[in-house]
Parts: sequence; structure tokens; C-alpha cells
Amino acid sequence: MIPARFDYEVAESVEQAIELLGSDGDAKLLAGGHSLLPLMKLRFAQPTLLVDIGRLSELSYVREDGDRIAIGALTRHHDVATDELLREANPIVAHTASGIGDPQVRHMGTIGGSVAHGDPAADFPAVLVALEAELVARGPDGERTIASGDFFRGFLETALGPQEVLTEIRVPKLAGAGWAYLKFQRRAQDWATVGVAAVRSNGSARVALTNMGPTPVRAQGVEDALASGADPETASARADEGTSPPSDTWASAEYRRHLAQVLTRRALEQAFSG
Repeated sequence: MIPARFDYEVAESVEQAIELLGSDGDAKLLAGGHSLLPLMKLRFAQPTLLVDIGRLSELSYVREDGDRIAIGALTRHHDVATDELLREANPIVAHTASGIGDPQVRHMGTIGGSVAHGDPAADFPAVLVALEAELVARGPDGERTIASGDFFRGFLETALGPQEVLTEIRVPKLAGAGWAYLKFQRRAQDWATVGVAAVRSNGSARVALTNMGPTPVRAQGVEDALASGADPETASARADEGTSPPSDTWASAEYRRHLAQVLTRRALEQAFSG
């Protein structure tokens, strides 16, 4: 449970972080550390340089940006959960943050760190996919915006380049919309065995699944059924279409498929009742 040797640098700006990432091909960013450090202790990850960006206060904020809400990548889960603007304009994001880990994790972990880690069992990736959020990255070639549906590429793999820093997450305002994020855990504070994010707005519904494949999965079958007039119970029977859930010590793939259908029905009922 001891990580391999590594060097450590504290970045004083995003630009310096980008420069430091370019100085070592095996460098990794460190924000809250709750995702990376456990992997390092198990030696599943062995970066030779850690670039600490956790003190970049300019990346910690929640503010209005036209018809969207902009969230700085280093905003702590606790601050996301308790922010009044988010609780009013996009409550599914605040609600999701409130259920991550325990109070210690929520006071140290960051929304950007969780998203950039790309773990399919994490809560925020599926929620952002269901919201059709945008993610802003900055690198040596400047800034670019990535759609959430294109951001997650594979297990612990995202569209971020080796020298890019995730700086901001943009989510839509959900005034008058219905929403739900439900997850099943064997124990409190565990990763989700399965999770379901459902958002109903502008006459349509979007559904995304947690831990039903190597990336968050958009439940297209459910969405198509709802668009054709199906009720939530009928539509939820298609929740596992196109998924590839893992079998592990927590649950079999078959059990996860069943959970996805059950949680999707409940999430849709909640979203449509709002």
C-alpha cells in the first residue's frame, strides 16, 4: 500500500500546470486526490510527477453564464452540494454532489477531479451526460469545449490530452424541469453498483446510466420508448439495451441489468412527477 517514487510540484497557475505536464510524459494532475491516490497506493497508477493544482482558487466557483451555470473544475463537492444557485437552477447537480462519499471526501474532492478521472462507477459522469453538459479544457494550444457525450472514451479514459487541464463544467438551467439521480449501493459511501440519471425538459427525457459499461451509457432505448409514448414502466424495460455491465465482487452483470431497469423506472417516475 505504498506508492512508487514520484516527484511533486505545486502549480501556481493553470499555465504553469500545463507546462509542468509537458515536462514529464508520466505526469498526473492532483486535485483532491481521492481517486488518484488509492490507485497509486495499489500501484495501478505510477506517475513519476504529481502536479498539484488543488490551490488554484480561480478554478473554484459557481456562476451564471447566460442560459447555463458554469462550475469551476476545482469546486469541492460540498460547495457544489450547498450552492444556492445550483440548488435552484440545476438541483440534480447539487443533489448528486451531496451523495458522494462522506463529509471528509466532499470537503476535499472536486467535481473536475471526479469527472477527469473517468471512472464509470462515479456519479457525476452519467449526470453530466444526461444534462448534455459541456466541459472546458485548456492546453498548450489554447482552450476548447468538449460535449459530455464525447468526453468519456473508455475505462478511466477521457478526451483530455496529456497536457490539458479541465477548467470548467457548464450545465443547463433546469427551471421547471423534472429530474432524478438514483443509485444502489451495498454500503453507505460505496461507489454506485448502478446509478440512473433522468432529466425531463422541453418535452423530452434524457437518461444516462452509471456503472453499466466502461463509460457512462446514454439509455437510448428508454429515450426512444418515451418519445413514442411509452409510460415509464414500459420504457424502463429497455434500460439495459446496449450496455455491457461488469461482473465483480459487488454484483453480477445480470443483477446490474435488473437494477438498471428497476432504478430507471423509479427515476422516470420521480422525474415525471416533478
